[in-house]
Amino acid sequence: MSNTDWDAKVVIGQKAKAPKVTRKETDLNAVCIRASFARRVGAVVGTDKKVTAGTNKAHVGTDHQRIAKLDRENEVAPPPKVPPSVGKAIQQARMDKQLSQKDCAQKINEKPSVLQDYESGRAIPNPQILAKLERVLGVKLRGADIGKKLEGPKKS
Repeated sequence: MSNTDWDAKVVIGQKAKAPKVTRKETDLNAVCIRASFARRVGAVVGTDKKVTAGTNKAHVGTDHQRIAKLDRENEVAPPPKVPPSVGKAIQQARMDKQLSQKDCAQKINEKPSVLQDYESGRAIPNPQILAKLERVLGVKLRGADIGKKLEGPKKS
């Protein structure tokens, strides 16, 4: 225990710093001097240009422009909207039953805005919602004869 140095400083958590390697300016000049000397003598000096210097490596070449053009050509058409005849049939049947949009929407468990979209022709047709509307309003809304009154269940 008498050998312990009480005055020694121990630092925990510090990494030992390695000396930085710096090239001297004379080393860098020597490379240039060798190249210029080789040119003067007539020797072939190989110089390689960096192809990707100062460019975005994610967009190498002009290939991305061609791909973007192909994407624009293959645009997918927007999904079809509800035909205006369906919207008019919904509105007419709702008026015949003396239902407001809010009441009708409540009966089919949908928001009033959904019913507004169907009546105005802005909605993308959903067969389940159309089936609910057909049951509540008693009017055919899909296929041929849109707006025709539905008969009761068929008895055999």
